[in-house]
Formats: sequence, C-alpha cells, structure tokens
Amino acid sequence: MGEANAITIPAASAYSRKNPFLSELIRHERLTQPGSEKDTRHFVVSLAGSGLTYAPGDSLGVFARNPPALVHEVISLLGFSPAAVVMDPKGHPTTLRQTLLQDYILNRANRKIMGGLAERIPQGEQRNQIMEIVDNADLLSQYVDSRDYVDILKEFDEGRFESPEAFLLHLSPVVPRLYSVASSLQAHPGEAQLCIAVVRYETHGRAKTGLASGYMADYAALFAKNIPVYVQESRTFRLPADAATDIIMVGPGTGIAPFRAFLEQRALDGASGRNWLFFGEQHRASDFLYGDELLEYQKQGKLHRLDLAFSRDQPHKIYVQHRMLEKAKEVWSWLQNGAYFYVCGDAKRMAKDVHQALITIAQQEGGRSPEAASEYVNVTLMRTERRYLRDVY
Repeated sequence: MGEANAITIPAASAYSRKNPFLSELIRHERLTQPGSEKDTRHFVVSLAGSGLTYAPGDSLGVFARNPPALVHEVISLLGFSPAAVVMDPKGHPTTLRQTLLQDYILNRANRKIMGGLAERIPQGEQRNQIMEIVDNADLLSQYVDSRDYVDILKEFDEGRFESPEAFLLHLSPVVPRLYSVASSLQAHPGEAQLCIAVVRYETHGRAKTGLASGYMADYAALFAKNIPVYVQESRTFRLPADAATDIIMVGPGTGIAPFRAFLEQRALDGASGRNWLFFGEQHRASDFLYGDELLEYQKQGKLHRLDLAFSRDQPHKIYVQHRMLEKAKEVWSWLQNGAYFYVCGDAKRMAKDVHQALITIAQQEGGRSPEAASEYVNVTLMRTERRYLRDVY
C-alpha cells in the first residue's frame, strides 16, 4: 500500500473512569443574569496533555469532592481525629479527612447508615425512634432522601462508631457525574466546555448543594490540576453521518449543551443540512443561555430556525413542546424529509412531554390513528431508522 493511503489512528488515551485525568479549570463564568431564579454556569476544563478526545454528543465524567466544611462537621460529630490513618477504597493508606473529601458521598445519606447507627444506640428513646424508621422501608427512604450525614449524626447522637473504619463501611463511594460536553473539540482544541446548573437547596435548617455542581461552582480552584475527569463516549447520540441531513434539536435549560457542540461542529464542517433549535427557560432577560451565540448563528444562516419558549414571560406557561405543536406542520415536513430529531435534558417531565408532542404531530399532520402515530415515533423513528435520539437524565 502506498504512503499516501496510510491512515494514522490516534492512540487511545490512557485515561478512563478507572484512571481519570487530573484536569484544571481554566474558565468559569455565570450564564444566568441577575434576577434569574437559577444559577447556571459555563466551565472550561483543560484536557491538555491527556490525549483525551471527544465528539459532539459525548459526555465528560467528573469526580467531585465534598465541601471541606461538611467534612469537618462530620468528623467533629464522629469525635475522631481528621488525621486518623485509614485505608481508601483502593486499599491505600490515607487520612480520614482526605478520604472523606474525595472518596465518599456525604451530601446524601444512604439507608445503610441507619442500620449501623441503630446497632450502636443503647436501649431507650433514640433507639426506639430509629428502629421505627429502619423497620419501615418507605419511611426509611423518605427519611434519608432529604438528609445528609450531619443531619443524621446530630439527630441520633447516642450512636457512637468504635473506629473511623466502622463508619466508612456504611458510606457509598463517590460516583462520577456525567455532563454532556457543550463544545466541539475541533473548535476548542484541548478543552471540554460544560454547561452546569448549580443545585442549591435547604433541608432541616441547613443550606446544601449538589455534589458535583456545588464542587465545580464553589470549590474547584482555577488553574489547579486536581479535577479527575474522563470522556464517556456516546454510542448513539451523534450527528448524522451525512452533513446534508437536517436536524431538529430540543434542548431546554442545560439541555442546550450538546446542541451548542452540534452547531459548532456543523458550522466547521460547512454542513449543508439545516439546523432547527427549540430552546426554553424561565425568562428571556435572565435565562437565555448562550443567547448571543445562538442569535449570531441565526444571523449567519447557520441556525435556520430558532424557537424559544420562556415559560414565565407571560401569564400562562409556555414550554418547548408547545412551540413544537405550534410548528407541527413544519416539524412533520422536516421529519418526512429525513431530518434527525434530538432531545436533551430532564427525563421525568420534559422528555415525556416532547415525546407525546411528537406522537400528536404524527397523528395530526400525518393523518395517523393514535396507535399508528405511536408506532411511527416509538418504532420507526426510534428503532428502525434511528433518527430520534435522546440524551435524557
């Protein structure tokens, strides 16, 4: 075979979920404006020197760390020394403080801790109280759902763990949080950009944050190589192989992330297929994530249609599925023309509502019975033709 035909395949990176790369945060800015009820941010993580690559549609796995103040409070309630030597989950010696910072989930309690405490509380009122919870599966789920270890150790302070190891046995290990990458690697070499809504709430009189979003927003220092990450490849959530294919993207809130990557990539590829985005949030003035970029793409003719649903900007709530139904005729026409249909975001409500809207459109515009419309969406589009793709969580 001649030299000209030789293809160089990049070597796979040595980094993975089991062996994450210690990356650094190189940019961090707020996307939501003053007045927003949300705190959504844009993070840029450096992958320089990692050999990690990704394609639009892939996710970045991030191993978060616990807030130092939360770790301090847990250790104080346990009555152990932060410097006590323990084994980490991989069997390496470390300190109690260090392993609690990075190896275990502390912001959400599990059921196991309740059984562990119950065994260690002497006979009396507290023991009766905890046994009542432990013996009722529904009550137990409900109880741990809104509490962290500080809440529980304070409430059942008669339970004493005999050693740091005995306590650690009752914890759940930290699992990575997957975030859809919001950038094209070709447009931003050596970087992965993320769009993250910071989870903040209060239960039992204490302010709390989501583990990964709170870590990225409040504790991840700029230019410190200490954020363990890896790339989680998507097998299905991909741009069409043919750049002439039209795409319809539905991504309210942080669901915009992969579609920002799609648009960057399609612009770089000079794709002739049209791009249509449905985006929704609460208020246009404060929550139009990447609004300037999207409007610029539209101006340049790289975003052919942009339908916006700002739910709180009028007396009645308008969501992305309502905008789809308003444009039912065009959505159906694009689908009949071979367009791919993508949804990213909240699985519980939004994705279900969008799915139902699609079935309604197939019924209304395709003149199909409810059963045939459902079959078209669930079987033809999703399984046979694989043109309806979802990244929902």
